[in-house]
Amino acid sequence: MRDLRIVFMGTPDFAVATLDAIIKANYKVVGVITAPDKPAGRGQKLQESAVKKYAQENNLKILQPTNLKNEDFLSELKSLNANLQVIVAFRMLPNVVWKMPKYGTFNLHASLLPSYRGAAPINWAIINGETKTGVTTFFIDEKIDTGNIILQEEVSIEENETVGELHDTLMMVGSNLVVKTLHLIKYDKVITTKQPEIEEKAAPKIYPETCKIKWDASVQTIYNLIRGLNPYPAAWTLLNNNGEAIKVKIFDIKKEIINHSFKPGSIISSKNELKIAAKDGFILIESLQLAGKKKMDVKSLLNGFTFQENASML
Repeated sequence: MRDLRIVFMGTPDFAVATLDAIIKANYKVVGVITAPDKPAGRGQKLQESAVKKYAQENNLKILQPTNLKNEDFLSELKSLNANLQVIVAFRMLPNVVWKMPKYGTFNLHASLLPSYRGAAPINWAIINGETKTGVTTFFIDEKIDTGNIILQEEVSIEENETVGELHDTLMMVGSNLVVKTLHLIKYDKVITTKQPEIEEKAAPKIYPETCKIKWDASVQTIYNLIRGLNPYPAAWTLLNNNGEAIKVKIFDIKKEIINHSFKPGSIISSKNELKIAAKDGFILIESLQLAGKKKMDVKSLLNGFTFQENASML
């Protein structure tokens, strides 16, 4: 049996669940590496990462390097005398960091590798209409998300599931998978599997242009895009209302696949309903956010907003 001394690296809420699971499973965490504090919001106040807040509450040693190759950071990391590193939602590590511990460095990734390597695997699984995804633990190597697989667990994607809901499911399944992985390493029972070298769907970073709705696409394509970006970063469109273009983020929706003669982007509204024409049906909007306003349900919008006769989504 090995006496594990763990350094944990992560930044967002997704990583906190795993760090919490490691602590509750009574593993020794000798240090936590997380992103530097960043200015955010209107006042540009410094914001601490979710992982840093958790580490402070649990009296864990915290390092926040801006440069992972910095000599001072590397010597401090070495002084922690860790023999294993666990990575969840962090950044790419230089060789000198991931090769440091005796028992290696493993990562939790929110997909069934080799599918959806990259920064946004949860979003892209839904955007592409997948019916299943999962989580993978694997030992880090020189490339991104290509190392030998330790464990995987499959999770089904429900037809109406949003990325927010799937994120929370994978967060909990993933944290349990990390604890199972630690158990295997502790008792020296790891058997890894090489990732197959096949062309798989990628999960690149999401940019604002990725999130723009194209209303001439099919209802299902638009439906998957919107739920794959709900609640963050949110799909958007431009509302052309009497010559004024207003940016609108769209969140909760339903779909209706039906033949019609409306031009894609046409708005059909009543007192209680707002729907937008797509190529083969309609997207029924239930909640949205106009630029400069708070998110609201569609009934609240329809009570105080007038769509001109020729209004459309661009």
